[in-house]
Amino acid sequence: MTVEIKTLEAAQLTSTLSLPEQEQEFNWRQCWYPVTFLQDLAKNRPYSFSLYDEPFVLFSNQDGKLACLTDRCPHCAAKLSDGQIIDGKIECLYHGWQFGSEGKCLHIPQLPTDTKIPTNACVQSFKVVERQGMIWIWAGNAEAADEECIPTIPNLNKPGFVHTDKITELPCDLSYVIEHMLDPAHIHIAHHGNQGNRKKAQPLEMEIIESSVEGFRGRFRETKLPNQTWRNLDFISPSLAHLHFPIPERGCFFGQAFYFFPLGKGRCRILTRSYRNFVTWQVKFKPRWWIHLKQNKILQEDLTLLLGQQEEVERLGQNINQVYSPIPTCDTFAIAYRQWLDRFGSSLPFYRGYTTSNTSQNAEECNPNWVQRERSLQHTQLCSSCNRAYQVTTRLKQTCIGVAIALAALAIVTDGSAMQIAAVSASLLLVAMAIVADKIKIQLERSYTRH
Repeated sequence: MTVEIKTLEAAQLTSTLSLPEQEQEFNWRQCWYPVTFLQDLAKNRPYSFSLYDEPFVLFSNQDGKLACLTDRCPHCAAKLSDGQIIDGKIECLYHGWQFGSEGKCLHIPQLPTDTKIPTNACVQSFKVVERQGMIWIWAGNAEAADEECIPTIPNLNKPGFVHTDKITELPCDLSYVIEHMLDPAHIHIAHHGNQGNRKKAQPLEMEIIESSVEGFRGRFRETKLPNQTWRNLDFISPSLAHLHFPIPERGCFFGQAFYFFPLGKGRCRILTRSYRNFVTWQVKFKPRWWIHLKQNKILQEDLTLLLGQQEEVERLGQNINQVYSPIPTCDTFAIAYRQWLDRFGSSLPFYRGYTTSNTSQNAEECNPNWVQRERSLQHTQLCSSCNRAYQVTTRLKQTCIGVAIALAALAIVTDGSAMQIAAVSASLLLVAMAIVADKIKIQLERSYTRH
C-alpha cells in the first residue's frame, strides 16, 4: 500500500464512522510489520527479534534471499538464533540440526545417512520482504500476504528528496508510544530548548478527516496567527504514524514516518524515517551516527514521560477515559487512536483502548518486575552506524591515551630540544582527541545495551 498524500485543504470531510463497525474486522496477524532497516540488518549471522513476545529469526539463504522462521528448534526448543549460517542454512547450536529458508530440516548429524528425516522436524516459516530499505514480516498465513499493503512513502521515490533512518527500542508499551507520536501539542513543552520553544505552545485546530479499520487521516494547524498551514498527521494501522506537510513559502515538503514494531509486553521498536526536499546537504554529508545523537536526546526526554505515564495508568488499573482529561485543541489524534483500539483492537494482545482493554494480560501478570525494567533507550546495539562509531571511538580513545603517554615519556627524556616541544604538543593534542572521543563514546554508550 502506498501511503497516499492528499491536499487536505481540498479534501471533503467524511464521517469518522465511514463503515459500519460490524462490516470491519482487524486481525493483527494479517498485517505487515517493519522489523528493521536493511542497512542495520546483521550480515552472515542470524538476526533475532520478537513480535508480541513470539520469537522469530531472520537469515539469508545461499541466493541472498531473506528467510524468516520461528526462533525455536523442533528438537529441544533451543533458539536457532544462537546458531550460525552454513551454506545458506541456519544451524542450531545445540545439536547441529540445519534448516532451509522454508523451515524444512535438511540435515541431522545424529541420523544415519540412509535414514529419512522425520516430517515433524520442521520450523514454521513466514513471509518476509524488503521495501524502500526496510525489512517487513507478514505474521499470518503467507498465502494471504499482499505486498501492495505495505505502507510505502511515494515521495521517497521522487528526485530531490533525501531521508535519514533510525531504529530504537523502548522499554514501554506500544500504545503509549503511538499515542505520543500522534500528539503534536507536547513538542514545545516537553522538548523546550531542544526541539521546541514553550513560548510557541498554543491551542491547535485539529480535525479527523476520515477513519476506518485501516486507520485515520487527520490535520492540524496553529491558531495564534491566522491562515497557518495545515499539517497532516495520519495513523495507518497497525504500524505507522505519518506526519507530512508542505512549506508553501519555501516551495518545500517535509515528512516524518514513525513505523512501530511491538516486540512484546512493555517493549517496542520505533523505526523513524525523516525525509525532505530542502537543505539536503545536511543529510548527504553529516554522518548518520551524528544525526542520531541529537535524536536520541529527544527520544530520551520522551521516554521519561512515557514511563511515568504508563506506570501511573497501570497502577490505577482504570481505563484511559477514567484517567485522562483530554481537550480538543490538544488531544484529538491521541484519543482518536485509543478509540480506534476500542473499535478494532480487540484481537491485539494486551491492548489498551480509551474505554476498553485486554485486562486478562496486565503488566504485572506478564512481568512481575516490569516497573524495574531498564529505563533507557536501546539504539547503538541495533544501529549499524552508531555501533561502528562506538567501536571506533572506544579504540581511538585508548590509542590516543597510549600514544600520548609514550610521547610524554619521550619529552621527559629529551633535553630541551625542538623534539621535546613537538612531543609535548603532540601529547596534549592526543589527550584533547581522547577527551572528545570519550564524550562521543559516552553519548553512544547511554543507548547501548549489551546482550
